[in-house]
Amino acid sequence: PAPPSPTGGGSGPGGSGAGRSAARRSAAVRLRTAESGALAAGDTQAVAESLLEHALAPLGATAVAIWSAAMDASLTLRGSAGFATEEARRWRYVPPGIATPARRALAERATVWIPGLTESGLPSVGHHDLHGARVAAPAESGGRVVGVLEICWPEPQPPQPPRILRQVEALAELCAHTLDATAAGEPDADNPVADELVDLAEVLLDPALVLRPHLSPTGELLDFRIHHVNNRFVDLAGRPRGSVTGMLLLEAYPLAAGEGDLFDKVEHVHATGEPFRSDRMALTALVEQVPLVLTAGVGISRHGDSVLVVWRVEDETTRLANLLHHAQRLGRIGGFEEDVAGGRITWNRQLFALYGLDPVEDPVPLAALAGYCHPDDTAAITRFLRTVLHHRRPDSTSFRFQRQDGIVRHIRVVAEPVLAGDRLLAVRGAYQDVSAQHWTEVALSATRDQLAHTEQQAAEQSRLALQLQRAIMPLTQPSIEAFGLQIAVRYRPAEQDHLVGGDWYDAVVLPSKQILLSVGDITGHGIKGATGMVVLRNALRGLAATGAGPGQLLCWLNLVAHHLTDNILATAVCALYDPHTRVLRWARAGHPPPVLVREGRADALPNPRGVMLGAISEADYDEAEVVLDLDDTLLLYTDGLIERRDADLDECLDWLLTAASGYEGSLERRLDHLLDRSPADTDDDTCIVGVKLA
Repeated sequence: PAPPSPTGGGSGPGGSGAGRSAARRSAAVRLRTAESGALAAGDTQAVAESLLEHALAPLGATAVAIWSAAMDASLTLRGSAGFATEEARRWRYVPPGIATPARRALAERATVWIPGLTESGLPSVGHHDLHGARVAAPAESGGRVVGVLEICWPEPQPPQPPRILRQVEALAELCAHTLDATAAGEPDADNPVADELVDLAEVLLDPALVLRPHLSPTGELLDFRIHHVNNRFVDLAGRPRGSVTGMLLLEAYPLAAGEGDLFDKVEHVHATGEPFRSDRMALTALVEQVPLVLTAGVGISRHGDSVLVVWRVEDETTRLANLLHHAQRLGRIGGFEEDVAGGRITWNRQLFALYGLDPVEDPVPLAALAGYCHPDDTAAITRFLRTVLHHRRPDSTSFRFQRQDGIVRHIRVVAEPVLAGDRLLAVRGAYQDVSAQHWTEVALSATRDQLAHTEQQAAEQSRLALQLQRAIMPLTQPSIEAFGLQIAVRYRPAEQDHLVGGDWYDAVVLPSKQILLSVGDITGHGIKGATGMVVLRNALRGLAATGAGPGQLLCWLNLVAHHLTDNILATAVCALYDPHTRVLRWARAGHPPPVLVREGRADALPNPRGVMLGAISEADYDEAEVVLDLDDTLLLYTDGLIERRDADLDECLDWLLTAASGYEGSLERRLDHLLDRSPADTDDDTCIVGVKLA
């Protein structure tokens, strides 16, 4: 159920003015009653009970917890009401770093509203109310969060209006005064914690500031006063130490007031008790009104109500050393130096990691390197050591390094002698783990070998395909003249050998004295295309001897393509010419239509129905016929003659009709004319069969 109206009145937003006035008076009375009870209470436990009874129970709350925040950001349950005694005892102390609603309010320095505790995943006191809503409000005094007020409802609640949150924040402020009054405090002018902090700062090897909060008359935090600077302190602006002591932080370093800058971090640490550390932080000071930016590692911690700030300016030497360290780490490089006379060996941390040794173990002398290498690399290591130690010349080598833990790495070692005259003083050098590079080179070498083998196979297959194609399909062949019919053929293979295709043609006189004319195009290139072309061309020749018509011949040829070959797909045109009747019957299987040139005009013949060869197992092919007149020219071709990438098939066919219409000459020269002027750009085989009735 929803909690009672927080104002205690019976009128909502649409109620009467008198009702709303009574509600405000009721809320004010509750707050004054709670404030009187808190101020009169003897300890924090009594404050918690008074707040629940007078101010929170009317809001529907069933429990309240008051936490105090320690210097290390831990939380201690100082007072509670509405919880079982054993439950409160179990939650008496929450260590730093444990995420709870109170911890969130402490870290964010803001009131945190949680509609349902279970959904949030945050644990807290009150296991019987895990499904209920929680609100946690920081209790702040003098700019420092001294504790947190946590209020519990038994049921999930939506976020409350601002007036309820303001009441909660007012109650948290009461808790802050109570926690300050009941805590073990010391007079501000003579604070033993601050004195101990001064002693601590003096033994630090880095510059340090001890800061004390500077409050307004009403207790609000305005700034921090520099209470002490240690003997290592060097002012960023070059001022004497004595002139900085006693100044306000923002007075001494006004440019530290930006968001995320030093003052912001100090204020957060002072408020929450959570220490801050950064390895790289920009510190800005004014030197004769000119901003000077230094990069430093900064640490900030709270001690009582005082704050200790320690920093270490990153000089050029340190920066370069860090840069070198990270470069060696990323490059997996370990450096060494051996004192030949004294026997002292110096390794950096990365070299211990390469050897698989703990940094506290003894380094391995360079002369003992042969004991760590693969037996096959012993000769290379021996030559390397002889060059460096005896001939006293720089040298390098690569070898397989066998660590004591069984791991094998590929290492490159480089070394140079350090000489004083003719005397060898030391040897210095570096090891680099090149295992990744080695295996990459091995993989690349294997890939190159495989690629070379594949290229050789492809070239051999292309050569065989080309030989097969040219044996079956010569580039030109003598014209055929039979029964007054003149037949000419032109064939142009693809320009690139690896694109050897499966275009084919045939023109032969059958035993029935009819003339078979055919062209076709196998999908694919290479050996598969060439062998498929041979299968279909020879099959059609054999089938044509049966005397069947062109439609039936394509039906049988489709069965050959579908069942007797390796997934061949092809287009084809098959025509039979009867010299006695001058009738040409033809059928097509997904192929461009023949073109008839009559009286100087070229037209595409009608397209009878017919699917590609090999696409389906059973297919029917319609036939068409035309009677040829004297001087008629019939053109059968493959798409390599007309196809362009930037145009559809109808546009490409229009070019052929135009080119065939506008030319007069012999059949042979007509075919050469079409090949020479072909706009095709697909680099495919091209085949033309021309037939002229004389």
